[in-house]
Amino acid sequence: MKMQKFLAERVLLAATILCIGGYAHAQEAKETLTLNLDKAIEIALSDNPTIKVAQEEIALKKVTHKETWQNLLPEASIGGTLNHTITAAQMNLGGQSFKMGMDNSNTVSGVLNISLPIFAPSVYRAMSMTKTDIELAVEKSRASKQDLVNQVTKAYYQLMLSQDSYDVLQKSYKLSEDNFNIVNAKFQQGAVSEFDKISAEVQMRSIKPNVISAGNAVTLSKLQLKVLMGVTADVDIKIDDFLTNYETSLFVNELGQPDATLDNNTTMKQLELNRKMLQQNIKTLRTNFMPTLSMNYSYQYQSLYNDNWNLFNYNWGGSSSLVFNLSIPLYKASNFTKLKSNRIQISQLEQNRIDTERKLNMQITSYQNNMAASSEQVVSNRENVMQAKKAVQIAGKRYEVGKGTVLELNTSQVQLTEAELTYNQSIYDYLVSKADLDQILGKDYLINEQK
Repeated sequence: MKMQKFLAERVLLAATILCIGGYAHAQEAKETLTLNLDKAIEIALSDNPTIKVAQEEIALKKVTHKETWQNLLPEASIGGTLNHTITAAQMNLGGQSFKMGMDNSNTVSGVLNISLPIFAPSVYRAMSMTKTDIELAVEKSRASKQDLVNQVTKAYYQLMLSQDSYDVLQKSYKLSEDNFNIVNAKFQQGAVSEFDKISAEVQMRSIKPNVISAGNAVTLSKLQLKVLMGVTADVDIKIDDFLTNYETSLFVNELGQPDATLDNNTTMKQLELNRKMLQQNIKTLRTNFMPTLSMNYSYQYQSLYNDNWNLFNYNWGGSSSLVFNLSIPLYKASNFTKLKSNRIQISQLEQNRIDTERKLNMQITSYQNNMAASSEQVVSNRENVMQAKKAVQIAGKRYEVGKGTVLELNTSQVQLTEAELTYNQSIYDYLVSKADLDQILGKDYLINEQK
């Protein structure tokens, strides 16, 4: 029995070690991807499904254009018929009757048809429209890329803000914990009142929920960035970047800010291409009033009135013809209605273009004002952080020598935390406004330039 118990314990111990080893191996197997902003955008542009769909749309428009000009190529077809006459039709003419054919006979024919459009104005106009349609698809793909870059950039900044806020709150909690330990030690020695101990403990515990919330915000920000990048859930991401690293570039961007114009704005370009397509559609509708000319060649090989089923014993003969078809439209009421409808659409598009341009200019002004305000706030908040750190040191020294109160100490710590959070928030606000401004101005993300 002892031997069996000993073996059972050994087996249980081995199984436990294997389970622990497997868990540790699973934890180590989880891949960690270290990112910067350039790498995050590059991965998103290569793996995001939205970009792939936009590229497929361009390929589809090119196929449509190819299909349009193929309408100008000749068409050829081969057909054949076998007609078995049971009773031939009989005709009476001038008192005499005769049959049109022969009873119980077979008529076989094979036909080769070749048709070619010679003058087809609607096809020519359609070719121009498909070219513009390709340009519109390319511009929509560009808009999708710009939108994705904007979302990834702001998600990256959001993750930085969450991480920096989490670090600030963790330092604040550590500072309040150290202060509580000092006050508690003095309370145990009878040097301070119980009120000071309770105040320090309340201050420490009140920060803990904020630390937990900040940790959850970091997790959610990572998840959002992973979704935009197209990264699977089994891959963890990490960024070794801080908002304070962008303070210098913030002022450089303010000094070198170019004039804001909508020349490269993708929305305005799409409206212009849509207007171009409507104008081309008017020209296409006008082709309904123009003649069309086509040519048709036909060669027929046939054998008539055979009284047997052996095709190889038939007497065959060939015939051919060349036909020109000219169609001249005279009147169709819907052609005039379609032209009028298209002109109304152009007028609507022009009004939408004017309204969109006004709104975009208003957004440009708003983002520029936000950037200017944020840059001023960054300077002020940085000085505020320095003063708040100094105030914490003074309050700590005053409390140590017995000239200050615990209320002063707690207040200085809260002010330092708020100053650091506000400082990070002002840098984040500037970066987000700049990302939105770049999107409106139509700036394309170029990896080589960024690097």
